[in-house]
Amino acid sequence: MKLFVGGLPFATTDDELAQAFSQFGTVVSAKVITDRETGRSRGFGFVEFGSDDEGKAAVAGMDNKELGGRTIHVSEARERA
Repeated sequence: MKLFVGGLPFATTDDELAQAFSQFGTVVSAKVITDRETGRSRGFGFVEFGSDDEGKAAVAGMDNKELGGRTIHVSEARERA
């Protein structure tokens, strides 16, 4: 299950994102999205779990929680249309 994580602090790294979500299960991948030209974080990312149950637990446990001083928003990622 792939999750969208919005409202990330701009200093958040892929490793920090994975570590924050690892309490809910096995993080398959964690990626902070960056601007192609500047390399700066765009303030959101994606976390992928091995199972739907782990992903649902992460949404329940992390949505509207604070990470690095900012309130993050977590939801199931939707495919781009």
